[in-house]
Amino acid sequence: MTDVMTPEEHASGRKLHLGWALVLISVAQLMVVLDGTIVNIALPFIQHDLDIADANLRWVVTGYALAFGSLLLLGGRLGDLYGRRRVFMVGLVIFGVASLLGGLATNEPLLLAARALQGLGAALASPAALALIATTFPAGPPRNRAFAVYAAMSGVGAAVGLLLGGWLTGLDSVLGFDVEGWRLTLLINTPIGIVTALLAPRFLNESESHPGELDLPGAVTGTLGLLGLVFGISRAGTDGWGDTWTIASIAAGVVLLAAFLLLERRVAHPLLPVRVFANRTRAASFVAMFFAPAAMFAMFFYLSQYIQTVMGYSPIEAGVAFLPFCVGLVLAAGVSSSLASRFDPRVLAGVGTLMAAGALLGFSRLPNDTSIPMQDVQGSYVTDLLPFIVLMAFGMGMTFVPLTLTAVHHLRAEDSGIGSGVLNTMQQIGGALGLSLLGTIATQTMDDLAATLQKAVAAAGVPVDEAQLTVAQHQIFTAGASDAFLLGAGLMLVASVVTWVFLTVKHQELATDGPEAAPVHV
Repeated sequence: MTDVMTPEEHASGRKLHLGWALVLISVAQLMVVLDGTIVNIALPFIQHDLDIADANLRWVVTGYALAFGSLLLLGGRLGDLYGRRRVFMVGLVIFGVASLLGGLATNEPLLLAARALQGLGAALASPAALALIATTFPAGPPRNRAFAVYAAMSGVGAAVGLLLGGWLTGLDSVLGFDVEGWRLTLLINTPIGIVTALLAPRFLNESESHPGELDLPGAVTGTLGLLGLVFGISRAGTDGWGDTWTIASIAAGVVLLAAFLLLERRVAHPLLPVRVFANRTRAASFVAMFFAPAAMFAMFFYLSQYIQTVMGYSPIEAGVAFLPFCVGLVLAAGVSSSLASRFDPRVLAGVGTLMAAGALLGFSRLPNDTSIPMQDVQGSYVTDLLPFIVLMAFGMGMTFVPLTLTAVHHLRAEDSGIGSGVLNTMQQIGGALGLSLLGTIATQTMDDLAATLQKAVAAAGVPVDEAQLTVAQHQIFTAGASDAFLLGAGLMLVASVVTWVFLTVKHQELATDGPEAAPVHV
């Protein structure tokens, strides 16, 4: 007697298969995103144990971001050419091995090399993960829900990184073995990455491969161009826009990217086909996703410092303070995926960006007047921060889901990986540029206020006690952060304008599959 599956059993099995596929993709994306922040809280411990100089400490974070941001286009295209599941698995294995090397590092060079290798693994896995959603889940509600989960993982990763980093750093033993807590922030990735890679063939289908079509000149100029641009922008955040290396790096990046674009118009199989940008909806999605993360970085960077420096929260308490953001973003992503089948992306993303801009505007109103008593300067988490954290979470959840959907919708099958790579690259470069611009504005405000305060103290000729000096320093920092939040609100409004004006695709079209035009094979 043969077993024959009923249609209901087949549908149930298919749903379970897709569920596990989404779990694997989501775990990988969460791991890649949170690794950008998980070591932040552990930096003082890393510096002490490995004797890293102050000037080199930032490379523990920047090295990962540089490799990740500059290799995303190449990683996305490799998935298109050699199979997305294969590249996804290779990326996860590299990420896991690099995390092991970093967690066991005994000196600075080995740790920095491991962090760069992690960036390579992330650049291979992340675009492949997004492309696998676009090619695995059918258009309509199933794909909308999958993108909602992906967007939630992308958004909460930074907050989860802060929370997890604070908790792991505080540990001094695991299963009876003594271990420095900061090493766990890296070692935790190894089993997750390897197990996810091993399970991938069971639940993820392989895509068509096109070996031999890799555009090597484009890969070299594009990767080096992005490396120069990301390095220069990141350096501007710490060394200023007038720094020689900042200017030289950005200039070299721009020249190489210009050469890259010229080359791409002349090769048979370009690394970045121009047709990816030809669709107005997709181009608008890329631009909006450039400005939105740039603004969101302001919240994480300055609010995490405000909560710890001004309000006096411990690192783990600061991580817990961002939990409402994680919960709100997950809820908003779920709501947004449900509404995507009834409302146009322009409405969802447009409202979301306005909500996020309102939240940033709310953060900019934190008290920083020098006449305000200390207890008021510190503010109240529940009244001064929590409402805007929740508003920001819902705004970003309403923004990320529709923009991710429209960014990869109707891409040709052979372009899904590079399309995902472009989206991730826009987010990375936008975030780096936004943080550098915000840092410039905040630092200028802080320097001006500090100089004014010093002149006032010198003119008064009255000594300032330590408590008064601490209050003044907190107020100066808050004033600089407030200006950064204001600029972030402006960047978010730019994303909103782009969304309302150019994102004209209808929600009915998002429920259809297939590229705009099939490629012609000669």
